[in-house]
Amino acid sequence: MRLQNKIHLYTSVVFAVLLIVISASIYVVFSNLTYSSELESAHDNAKGTVVGVNRTAGLTSDKELLQTFVPPDGSLKIVKDDETSIGGTVTSAGQNNLSTFPDRFYMEERSEIIEINQRPYTFVSIPNPWIDGSVVNIQMIESLSTAEENLKVLRNVLIIVTLLALVPVIISGRILSNLITRPIATMIQTMKDIQQNGEFKRLSLKNQSKDELYEMGNTFNLMIDLLEANFDKQEQFVSNASHELKTPLTVIESYANLLKRRGFEKKELFDESIDAIHSEAIRMKELTQQLLLLARQGEQWNLDLEVINVEELVEESIRGFRNAYGREVNLTVKNNIITIADRQKLKQLLYIFLDNAKKYSDKAINVSVEERIDAGLIRIEDRGIGIPKSDLPKVFDRFYRVDKARNRKLGGSGLGLSLAKEIADVLGIRIELDSLEGVGTIVTIVMPLEADSPQKLS
Repeated sequence: MRLQNKIHLYTSVVFAVLLIVISASIYVVFSNLTYSSELESAHDNAKGTVVGVNRTAGLTSDKELLQTFVPPDGSLKIVKDDETSIGGTVTSAGQNNLSTFPDRFYMEERSEIIEINQRPYTFVSIPNPWIDGSVVNIQMIESLSTAEENLKVLRNVLIIVTLLALVPVIISGRILSNLITRPIATMIQTMKDIQQNGEFKRLSLKNQSKDELYEMGNTFNLMIDLLEANFDKQEQFVSNASHELKTPLTVIESYANLLKRRGFEKKELFDESIDAIHSEAIRMKELTQQLLLLARQGEQWNLDLEVINVEELVEESIRGFRNAYGREVNLTVKNNIITIADRQKLKQLLYIFLDNAKKYSDKAINVSVEERIDAGLIRIEDRGIGIPKSDLPKVFDRFYRVDKARNRKLGGSGLGLSLAKEIADVLGIRIELDSLEGVGTIVTIVMPLEADSPQKLS
């Protein structure tokens, strides 16, 4: 069953049940009030009859006495303590069936609703002293036919009103279900269009009431925005990765063809080809590793957190960097810093920025370690070509390079800073980048101190 039909059915059933319960409650309450009122009235009539019987008793025959005070729609009798009646049972016209009602003596006054031949009657029995000194019951029975007819009319009216009220309930249930399911139906159609056409579409939200349906539609649009952005990034990633891998593969293929044709004839050409193939193979290996790390996002970050002396780690990293590349790196330690992080990931972060400084600057690289009020800082400064101000917000994007031709010549893939951003995020570290074109670049690694590390890394 469709959701629209379910809502229509459930709302109609609920409203119908409510109407029936309300109508039934009205009928029960009114019926109880009516019978209570009739019983009270019958009790008052019986008391009046007892007064009249006491005044007239002995002045006329018992039969005539009962006929004088019999109610117009009931019966009257006097029952002795041996459960025999004085003068029998006198009934009004049309109530002959009451004469068969059994005689029974009660010691106490009694008022109740009884049923005779499936018709309701009031029964009142009042103990009363008789002329012979005994105690008798003066018992009066009155029909409730008028009250029953009134209740029947009320019952029929309530049934008709309930049935008539169900008509707008059913109509309003259909309208309500349409209103509720319209955004859902629109969303389903939009999803089908996306599936069939492959185009990202959004819902048109005209309702500004900020209700749940509006929020659902708005959430759907935000989800589509996210999917489209990720899809575009994926397409760009695949395109850029293919382009970046194509260049070293082309170089390797060209030098391999050259080696096949003339490589063994000229030693210089052989050496040049082997060096180029080796260099491009290394670049492809590094590029592939970086691509795998970035593609996995957070899955590969199995952190091994420990307390780290930042000065010792920076000195160790700089020492390895000097030995590998023979570059001059100056270290200044203003304050020693203790933090909690993954040692290898932090060293990898330092190597990325040291490698960038090496690529784009021929002068000495300056590294400083210091502490400020709420964090520890590692600054890496180079006096190189710098980065234009307009490019600063984009340098952490994958494959983004300020000068693509120059960076390709220097071996850059545009993935280093993106990988650095991933590492910094998982370590709870912030990276600040300040650069001036033609002057140089300063990278500041802002890390939590040991006391703050658990909160920063949580």
